[in-house]
Amino acid sequence: MSTRVLPFESLKTVFLDVGNTLVSMDYAWISHELEARGIEASTERVWRAEAASRPVVSAALSGSASTEGVPIFALYLRTILEKLHVSSGLAELVDELVPVFRAPGREKLWSYVLPGVPEALADMRALGLRLVVVSNSDGTVENVLVQQGLRGHLDAVFDSHLVGFEKPDPRFFQHALETTGARPESTLHVGDIYAADVVGGRSAGLHTALLDPFDDWTLADCPRYPDLKALAAAFHRIRKLRET
Repeated sequence: MSTRVLPFESLKTVFLDVGNTLVSMDYAWISHELEARGIEASTERVWRAEAASRPVVSAALSGSASTEGVPIFALYLRTILEKLHVSSGLAELVDELVPVFRAPGREKLWSYVLPGVPEALADMRALGLRLVVVSNSDGTVENVLVQQGLRGHLDAVFDSHLVGFEKPDPRFFQHALETTGARPESTLHVGDIYAADVVGGRSAGLHTALLDPFDDWTLADCPRYPDLKALAAAFHRIRKLRET
């Protein structure tokens, strides 16, 4: 599919997802729990399997499923295990692990700051961009950002549980736009799940991009970047060219 070109010169605000955009799952913890159950899975393999699972999760969200519900999380975990080539006792393992990873709360599972994120946020703010989190969550996303030292880089944080709408519902984005005074035509939304972030962002008139560290979204009709650092670098390149 063709990709849409981002109007870097006119963008003033960047809406950011949190999971797999600013922070990721604690892959080391997942690896530890799996290896305790006799499944060999290094941190690197878990990360790769998780990223490859995102298109599957996205497809499941084409209906009315919530990203924050147990069924989607169970599908997410099952798909990760399948990507790790776990087959024997898969259903029982998923049933056992879902409460393990969900019980401590989102702050424990989503606690790994992705490489280069603080620097990328600082770089984009230095360019004059307003940075706003628009994340599906369970009411804890601001705590996650505070605990991981990222809140100070951000102008505002919107949590779907507190706002009352969840991506891809355009009302979630519209609430963030109205509250911050941002305009859709000069706002970019960046996330990791096509059905939530791209479909949702476009439904509210925003520009959109996916973070795709391992090139798993080859059919996605939107700009893709391996990480937030690469997106920040793209802003720098375009704006530097404009100045010359």
